[in-house]
Amino acid sequence: MKSFWRNLFAFPCLLLLLGGAACTGGGKVVNGAASPMSSDQVQAAAAPAAMKFDDSPETSPPQFNAARAMQYTKEIVAFGPRPIGSANHKKVEDYILSHLKNDNVEQDGFTVDTTEGKFPVRNIIAKFPGTREGIVVIASHYDTNWPLKDIAYVGANDGASSSALLLELANQLRAKKLNGYSVWLLWDDAEESMRLPWYDPEALYGVRHLADRWEKDGTLKNIKAFLLEDMIGDADLNIERDHNSTPWLEDVIYQAATRVGAQSHFFERTGVISDDHIPFMQRGAPSADLIDFSYGYNNVFWHTTQDTVDKLSPKSLEIVGTVTLETLRLLDSMQTPGAK
Repeated sequence: MKSFWRNLFAFPCLLLLLGGAACTGGGKVVNGAASPMSSDQVQAAAAPAAMKFDDSPETSPPQFNAARAMQYTKEIVAFGPRPIGSANHKKVEDYILSHLKNDNVEQDGFTVDTTEGKFPVRNIIAKFPGTREGIVVIASHYDTNWPLKDIAYVGANDGASSSALLLELANQLRAKKLNGYSVWLLWDDAEESMRLPWYDPEALYGVRHLADRWEKDGTLKNIKAFLLEDMIGDADLNIERDHNSTPWLEDVIYQAATRVGAQSHFFERTGVISDDHIPFMQRGAPSADLIDFSYGYNNVFWHTTQDTVDKLSPKSLEIVGTVTLETLRLLDSMQTPGAK
């Protein structure tokens, strides 16, 4: 799913790593230390000259249908494990497309050559046009990790919750004219590593391909923000502040959370996370990862058969969905997001 290194002082379990022992959660460690992006890469997407928002916020928070998002989550999980190349993966792909049949949808298909063989990969992009030049991309992966020793994972939180959240965002976006940036919803594919718990060269195939393609065709320079949703359905919701994300964009997200009264669920913990946003960060696109990596005590539900629907909450989906919509509103109200 993704690789992670958490703030040492905030999480005693990482002390085990200093002695060479394993710590649940599979943080990426190189020579006994974390491997975050360089400060130059993190700062590549420069902050706006002034973090000023429209002084007339909406009188009520954006509306997000959490019950419908939860139903989508259950329906995705019902397909079962969905690693790339499987029949269930194709079913979920068709399921997502069936909900977008009246939208402007692009399918970015290609073949990936892995240690496990060659597999078809398909990114799905639903495009909602705005009135302002520029694009905000909101992403989620929809595959589950490759089975380990014939153990299959249904990925209720890890992939299903965020993919369902994007489906409900699509309902919100198509219901009104966007008076700001265009919004592209991206269900990216082949995110999970072919080698567990995590191996960078065998993961993130969909976003690597798309970031490279968008850089070559000029789309990348029009991306004002890349917002990644991942593991956002946890009933005990605590979104991390990620040091591999663009600092000013994370500040906007926190401002959005504060405006809708959800700040207690955001950024009390920090970490260094390698996830779907990294290929875009590396190319200078302002990016942020909305993720609750502590899924269960010491992350015991991540990449296990315990990642099931009963661990999730519609309230968490509502919080993240509402904060995401408010983040879009704040970005639209800013004069020059990402201006150097």
